[in-house]
Formats: sequence, C-alpha cells, structure tokens
Amino acid sequence: MKGMGYDLERFVGYVNEGLLCCVCRAVLEDPLQAPCEHAFCSSCIHAWLLHRSTCPEDRLPLDVAALRPLHRYPCTRLSTGHIPCTGGYLRRDPSVHEYPPTGPFHRNRLLTKKQAELDCKVEEVRHEMESRLDSQRRHMVQKESLLKSEVDDLKGQLSRMMSDVRVLLGAERARKQELERAELEKAELLELLKKEGLRPTPPTPTATPPAEGPRKPNPRSSALDCIKRKTNEVALI
Repeated sequence: MKGMGYDLERFVGYVNEGLLCCVCRAVLEDPLQAPCEHAFCSSCIHAWLLHRSTCPEDRLPLDVAALRPLHRYPCTRLSTGHIPCTGGYLRRDPSVHEYPPTGPFHRNRLLTKKQAELDCKVEEVRHEMESRLDSQRRHMVQKESLLKSEVDDLKGQLSRMMSDVRVLLGAERARKQELERAELEKAELLELLKKEGLRPTPPTPTATPPAEGPRKPNPRSSALDCIKRKTNEVALI
C-alpha cells in the first residue's frame, strides 16, 4: 500500500509498540493522533476515514477534523529512531542515518529510500570534491615551492652577472685611462721632436779629434728611440 509506514526491519534496535500505526502496523510516517490517543500514519488514517467514521483501534466515532499532530513526547521518541541507509552500497563505509524531527510539534518524517540514496550520492560527491581540492592544494604548494627555488636561483645568477659586469667596466676604465696617458706622452714626445728639429746644427770642428772616449748620447737619437718605443706601446694597447 502506497504511503504506509516504515517497515520494522529497517530500524536498528527495538521500536516501542506505541510508535506503530494502528492501521498498517508499521512505524509511524507523518503521524496523526485521534482524540482517543491512538496514532496513525497520515495516509493510512485518511484512507480509512474515506469509507468509515470510527477509530480503527477502539471503533469510537472519529472524524478527519478531530485528528491532530502527534504529541511531543511520542514524537520525541520517534525522532530517536535509526534506520540504516539504503544507499549505503554507494560508499565504502555505510553509515546509520538519524532523522531529526520537523514541522509543528516536532513531527518526524523519515527519509524515503530514494532520498537516502540521493543523500549518499551527495555525500560521496562532497568527499570526492574535498579529495580533489586537497590534491590540487598540495600540487599548488609544491609548484609554488619549485617556482620560488627557481626564482632564487635566477636571482643568484643575476647577482653573479652584475658582479662580472662591474669587473669588466672597471677593467675598461683602467684600459681607457692607460690609453689616454699613452696618447698624452706620445703628443709630448712629438712636440719635443719638433723642437729638437728646429735647433741649428753646431759646426763640425776641423781640428784633430781627441782620443776616442765614451761618446755622449745624441738627444735627437734618444728622442727618436723614445718615440719608437711609445709608438710600439700604443700599438700594442
């Protein structure tokens, strides 16, 4: 019968007889209570009263308008019921579902098989997404560490290159200064050579030259030798 209560076999542990429907003898689903305090599943008692006007249990007069939600105490006891998840096969560790009371007077409505399967699927997807996020997080942390290491390595290489460039610039400045100094000395020697070339040559004496002794160096020859040396140095630089 569609809309009947929940089978006793689905529940874990003992179920009090006061929580059974007086019509279908199953655990109350969406329970309603008659003035005589007998409880029924909502669908069961409404189907019963379509053809009868008495209580199914004690045959006292009963009308649909007299039905009320189940009192708080029985409903609280009903809310503590546990049934194993029918969709537990979807997960490696099937869990036991506890269904909290809902509606006025904490009426309890246990999940159907389809709802339980959907809950398990949602839970499975949630765990899968969390696992993927954790994996992605670990991958990103590892990638960040590798990138940081590469950046530090590149910084070290750049620092060494800058040091080499500074050394080369210093050597280039020293070479340039040396070249300028050589050019200046060359100009001074050329100027000295010009001055030496303009002086008049002293007359050669006709007298018999004295005995040979150590000759005095000729300033012009010395200047020419010095110019040659400086020219060679400049060419080498």
